[in-house]
Amino acid sequence: MSSILQRVARRIRKRVRLTSHAASADAFLVSYPKSGRTWFRFILSHYFASVAGGCEPVDLRNMFSIVPNYDLDTVRGLPAFRFASGQIPKILVSHLDYRASRFLMRPVVMMVRDPRDVLVSAYFHATRHKHRFEGDIGAFIEDSAQGAPALIQYLNGWAGGLKRRRHTVLSYEDLSADPVMNTRRVLEFLGCKVDDASLQKAVHAGQFDAMQSRERVEGIPAHDYDRGDDESLRMRRGKAGGFLDYLSEKQADRILELCQTRLSEAAKHLLVPTGLDLRSR
Repeated sequence: MSSILQRVARRIRKRVRLTSHAASADAFLVSYPKSGRTWFRFILSHYFASVAGGCEPVDLRNMFSIVPNYDLDTVRGLPAFRFASGQIPKILVSHLDYRASRFLMRPVVMMVRDPRDVLVSAYFHATRHKHRFEGDIGAFIEDSAQGAPALIQYLNGWAGGLKRRRHTVLSYEDLSADPVMNTRRVLEFLGCKVDDASLQKAVHAGQFDAMQSRERVEGIPAHDYDRGDDESLRMRRGKAGGFLDYLSEKQADRILELCQTRLSEAAKHLLVPTGLDLRSR
């Protein structure tokens, strides 16, 4: 019985600590996995380190000390955040499902991406990076825990939650087309005075080839995977619309069918910046 009480007490302490951090956050950066978050986190980290006068070069490991995960991991989470209050915005990053008590009423930057690209990337992440799925991509699309149903549930939850809070939506497709303009838009949403030189340097440092080369050398903290395998990398291809190289027409249409029939109207609206308009006419 005492061990059960201890576990409950630990969960309560963890929840209290996270709630305290949420209350002091300037904003949350949220996305479903494989929507481009690592890339954008690197750009933001490079930018904030530059304007704060940090002399340590930003890489795929120390970027978590600038834009941390919304958890208590000592390397990638809140304990790693190294800036004093007010020095840079405190942007907490999360893949968690929406829950009002979890994110309080803090502003949100939500990243979205074409579901077909998300699921292709998620498939390779699950099979080549994490080794937690066996089967072909058609089976993965239907998988309730990792495929289209999980993505749809996530988007529906967040679409409802965003109605009640200040937010902006950033698509992978828009960021790919014009990373400077769209990063500037997010910085302005965060209330930051934009330094043009630092912004240009951050975007340049975040170019895909440079990011992929960094990952091959540095890896991602707490992830053990074959960095010589292109399909296992976080920076796998960096191509909007790359799903066309992996999905059959039937598989791509199946994803759209699931999204069309199961996404809420609000969630469909979230996807419009990706170039995919599934809204009822």
